[in-house]
Amino acid sequence: MEDLSKSSLNFFADQQLCSADILSPLEVRARIEVSVINFLKILNSPDPAISDLPLINRNSSNSRVSQGLLTDVSWIFLSHSFCTRSLTKSNAAKAFVRVWKVMETCFQILSQEKRVTQRELFYKLLCDSPEYFNSQLQVNRTIQDVIALLHCSRFSLGIVASSRGLVAGRLMLQEPNQEVIDCSACGSSVYSISGDLSLLEKLDLKTDARYIIVVEKHAIFQRLTEDFVFNQIPSILITAKGYPDIATRFLLHRLNRAFPNLPILALVDWNPAGLAILCTFKFGSIGMGMEAYRYACNVKWLGLRGDDVQLIPEQSLLPLKPRDLQIARSLMSSEILQENYKEELSLMVHNGQRAEVEALYFHGYDYLGKYIAKKIVQADYI
Repeated sequence: MEDLSKSSLNFFADQQLCSADILSPLEVRARIEVSVINFLKILNSPDPAISDLPLINRNSSNSRVSQGLLTDVSWIFLSHSFCTRSLTKSNAAKAFVRVWKVMETCFQILSQEKRVTQRELFYKLLCDSPEYFNSQLQVNRTIQDVIALLHCSRFSLGIVASSRGLVAGRLMLQEPNQEVIDCSACGSSVYSISGDLSLLEKLDLKTDARYIIVVEKHAIFQRLTEDFVFNQIPSILITAKGYPDIATRFLLHRLNRAFPNLPILALVDWNPAGLAILCTFKFGSIGMGMEAYRYACNVKWLGLRGDDVQLIPEQSLLPLKPRDLQIARSLMSSEILQENYKEELSLMVHNGQRAEVEALYFHGYDYLGKYIAKKIVQADYI
């Protein structure tokens, strides 16, 4: 370990390695203890020099793209560009203290062999340190700061995902010491994805499906499930009910590892937000910092796409909102977006229109299954 009396606090990690390890509670607690000892050594040095906590920069300008050589999967990762949390700068001093407060709370959680959601952690910190925490966003950002310092995953810190995800279809799964669950027989209740990533990792999975279909919207997912589309098209259906949470991404990645030959197809609205959701599943998310890359999957865009707009009545097409245009600009500036995706996005912006999957109900409520089947048979996905 480097000289601990230098002005910057350097913890464990090779700072060139911008990834978060999955560690045991014992290992995480040891890293927290070492960071505290290092800090105390600096305080007790003859010439204390407390300046900055060096953190990986989580801005899009620091994102890079990895193109797999032996796989079709590409993903986003962070390079070794740094930002800081400084104790000596008034506008950053509270952020500096928040890091230590979150580490202290995580140490307590791990010592008690407990796990908490980010929301539960927020209320704990709000009660214990109201002068430092007054919003969920502050807690979320500080968690990412701690991940950057300790180079360990959020789950390793004792923080579980608050999952919204659901799965249905041709999938048999079994949790440890539990009965087998047939996801094709769950009916409209389907299977709720646990936020416990260690449980998801231990699932025993079996399937005779030929496809995995990622569905953006809960309502569309319900329609496909109630119509037993997964029997007409042997498939596993999965949804995060909008922007994907980490648990849903984790399970999709787990399914991809268990059944690598199954194509993963996404059914999203034809708008910038729908494409952003697809890209989060496909490439990862910079918002996840050093965990950005971990759950990327080779997702293909099934629909809706520009060629499908002709299936939708003109009166069902909606104008793009300012938020849509903001998302579009962000996506277009990303080096990871492939050319045919950029063409789709340019068409949306040029037309000034967006289309929702529900608009296909113009052809009847049973049309959606036929639409998906035709696209799959024709291999009409990109």
